Amino acid sequence: MSFTTFITPAELEMNLNDPDWVIVDCRFDLMKPDWGYAAYQAAHIPGAIYAHMDHDLSGPLTPQFGRHPLPDPHHFIETLGNWGIDSSKQVVVVDSAAGSFAARLWWMLRQLNHTAVAVLEGGFPRWGYENRPVRSGIEKNSSVQCDLTGTFHRFLSSDQMASIINDPTWRIIDARALERYRGEQEPIDPVAGHIPSAVNRPHTANLASGGHFLPAGELRSQFLSLLDGIPPERTVVYCGSGVTSCFHLIAMEIAGLPGGWLYAGSWSEWIRDPNRPIHTGNQP
Repeated sequence: MSFTTFITPAELEMNLNDPDWVIVDCRFDLMKPDWGYAAYQAAHIPGAIYAHMDHDLSGPLTPQFGRHPLPDPHHFIETLGNWGIDSSKQVVVVDSAAGSFAARLWWMLRQLNHTAVAVLEGGFPRWGYENRPVRSGIEKNSSVQCDLTGTFHRFLSSDQMASIINDPTWRIIDARALERYRGEQEPIDPVAGHIPSAVNRPHTANLASGGHFLPAGELRSQFLSLLDGIPPERTVVYCGSGVTSCFHLIAMEIAGLPGGWLYAGSWSEWIRDPNRPIHTGNQP
């Protein structure tokens, strides 16, 4: 049995010693980029390796792209091999934000046709609350020749986004907090607001109390209401930099609504061009 969306701490602990499983710790803080690696070294799930959002899961910064551009897929496949990941491995991705950062790696692996990848439900905090084993220091896996192929393909560029903002056959979902969508607060990027025609659904709306995913039926009902007849294949999600919006794509997969797109550059790329329109307030 492979896990393709999420996995519980109990299920992961039962498989900690399986050599065909790879655990990747993706803990990260946008405001303190070095925090995640330090937290990993202090305590992590036994056997887990660390992936840094800026260095491992993103490409070089350029003036035209957002804060976390996608890496070169060939270079990323080499990185996966260095982590011991190939098509035979069950991958579990972990963070401290209920899966909303780890979702980036989930999406990247799915793009390379690796389906056996799951987010740890509740993340490292839940693992700790349940008094499951931890280890300190730095761990590395034996490298392998990664046999994954393909490229990142199910994402839209800024030009493609600009072409659909007035197209009623597309649904654009902004995964940021409501205050950022409205333009009332912007703690990270220099311009506040949202992309015209986007509707707001914070990525945290996918969670019940305690950091668990909502039941599949409830997620399905909520997304169908939000899509309002538009198929998931014509849905695109974005956030600040193409990270936490991936959490919506996992939730839609759980809900039986796969096929959504990612605007990888997201808000931080959209505002690079001052000629691109922005909206504020509640209106899409």
